[in-house]
Order: sequence, then structure tokens, then C-alpha cells
Amino acid sequence: MPRSYYISQQKIILEVKRVTKFGTTLKNCRHLLECAKELDVQIIGVKFHVSSACKESQVYVHALSDARCVFDMAGEFGFTMNMLDIGGGFTGTEFRLEEVNHVISPLLDVYFPEGSDIKIISEPGSYYVSSAFTLAVNIIAKKVVKSKFSSGVGKTGSDEPTFMYYMNDGVYGSFASKLSEDLNTIPEVHKKYKEDELLFTSSLWGPSCDELDQIVENSFLPELNVGDWLIFDNMGADSFHEPSTFNDFQRPAIYYMMSYGDWYEMQDSGITSVTMMKNFFFVPSCIQLSQEDSFSTED
Repeated sequence: MPRSYYISQQKIILEVKRVTKFGTTLKNCRHLLECAKELDVQIIGVKFHVSSACKESQVYVHALSDARCVFDMAGEFGFTMNMLDIGGGFTGTEFRLEEVNHVISPLLDVYFPEGSDIKIISEPGSYYVSSAFTLAVNIIAKKVVKSKFSSGVGKTGSDEPTFMYYMNDGVYGSFASKLSEDLNTIPEVHKKYKEDELLFTSSLWGPSCDELDQIVENSFLPELNVGDWLIFDNMGADSFHEPSTFNDFQRPAIYYMMSYGDWYEMQDSGITSVTMMKNFFFVPSCIQLSQEDSFSTED
């Protein structure tokens, strides 16, 4: 039996796809606007989202141009849109944010100038939280793969090894976002090695033995051993999913740390070390604080 639907005064923001798997294309926007007009649905704005894995600031140029086109198309259908959402995806580095701002600010002045009564918003959640967490992972297995091509740095020869390292965390844990987008951080080796030490082509894998569990496809690293630690900065965004039940993977332990200066600044503000020590006392063995960054446990 056929059904009839009635949508009354719904307000919708149209999301335009731009380096993301969500939203619609600019080509389909006219059709969606036509449908919205027929169904009496109010389109009030446009949203786009540039993935944090995208390093090309020029993508915002195309995204803002597309958004302006959609605003113009909506005007042809009688819609009065008043909101532009430029999405999120900003990384935790101030340099990257400044770079994006340098690109989009002049374009906003051109396409959506002051006085146009268009509210411009963003969703910078990743920017605020990504730098708050650093992930330390342990090498739990190592595989040597012979390569007939020269892949090392600082070594000549035609038969150098490449390395596959397996870590105690992967896409079924803290790297879950790797399944949908590229990793936005570079691994750092947490041990001292000589400046002229050989670097070899290496890949990093999670512990699941799943072909999808590749964290880093290609990276130049010194030769590592089981038990060594790798550090991934800017892991605060999209890293704390509910852990998968696959192979009983556990969520990594969380340790709270702060610098010497911040510690005593909090004390000077009236927050005593006795109150805060419960949260900031324990430090994982893989993180070695320098003397200037360490803090005293005395009141």
C-alpha cells in the first residue's frame, strides 16, 4: 500500500562533499534543492568538511567557491540561507591553523562579506583535543624482509633489509580512525641513536595480523628491537573509541603529565600538590622526563 509523507517546516543544512566520504557533490545540489522546494523543506545553510589528513590548504579555496555556488543556486529557488559551516579537521598544531586561516580569511571576505547576514561557524574540536594526548606504543614483534632495491639511508648496496614492526595497538584500538583516513602524525623513536645511524624502510602494523591493520606503510627508522617504544603525537582526536572485542584488545592506560613550570603555576594559583598528586603522580616507564620537565612531590 503506498504511503504518503508530510514534512513540515524542516530546517536542513546542505553538506557538500569535499575530501570526505559524507555529503553530496556540487553537481547534485540543484536536484536536492528542487526536492526540498517541492517538500517545503527549508534549506538554511551549507556545510563542508576537509579531512585532517588533507595537507593542501588550497582545498579550502575550492570548498568555499562551491559553497558560494550553492548559496547562489538556493537563491534561485527562493531559499534565504544564513549559515556557512566550514567544518573541522584542523590539526593540533598552531602552524597548520594559521596556514588555513591565511587561505580562507580573504576568501570569506570576498564570498561572504560582512553585512551579508550569513553566520559563519566551524567545528575545531580536533584542534583543541588532538595535542592533549600523546600515544606510546611498544614493539611486540619484528619481521625482516629482504629487498633487492636499495632502501636504506646512509648505506649503499642492493640487498638491504626492510623491516615490519608489530605494535601493541592498532586499528582495533587507538588507531581506529586510520580505517577511514590517513594517519595525521609521524612516529618518533623513543630511544637515543646516533645521528649517522642507518635508517631503513619500515612499516608499522597493529597486533591483529589483519591486512587492514597497517598503521604506517612506509617510514625511515633505525633498526628497532622488540620492547622498544614509538611515540605518536597529536592523538587526542578520534583515538578513544570503545576498544574492539577482537582478541581482547585493551584500551591503553592513561597517564597525566605536566611540565615543571605548569605544576608550580597551579600551586601558585592555590591548587596544592596534595590535591593534584593523585592524578599526576604516575608516569609510564617509557616516558623519560628531563630534569627541567620533572616536578617535585613536595608540598
